[in-house]
Amino acid sequence: MKVSSLITGKAVYSVTAETSIATLVEKLASLKVGALVVSPDGIRIAGIVSERDIVAALPIHFHELGRLHVRDIMTVNVTTCTPNTTVAELMAIMTERRIRHVPVVNEAGDLASIVSIGDVVKSYVNEIDSERSALVDYVQNPR
Repeated sequence: MKVSSLITGKAVYSVTAETSIATLVEKLASLKVGALVVSPDGIRIAGIVSERDIVAALPIHFHELGRLHVRDIMTVNVTTCTPNTTVAELMAIMTERRIRHVPVVNEAGDLASIVSIGDVVKSYVNEIDSERSALVDYVQNPR
């Protein structure tokens, strides 16, 4: 199965590097997402910022959190995938690099979507459930 099957009709949200941390937190909460792509125009990827980045910044920047911006805590070395990446490949990448969100880019490297570990797990569970159903059907209805 390919990543393209996970992103059909899925919206991708972004913030700019100049967005305040307060606005970032509000946006993450209102959208009920764990990460946002950092982009100046919604097309080019400048970074990614997640709930983990916020938590990691707390001990270091707690007293100045109100003055910080996304650029101060975002991850700039972003791991991406393409719609043609297999879900198995993406699962391996996410596990190896211990990341939960991966932006999806098109052939030109422009932002197309984002995939979370939840999307990957849901896909995997659905695939296993389909295989289980097929095996049960095969055993119960031999041809």
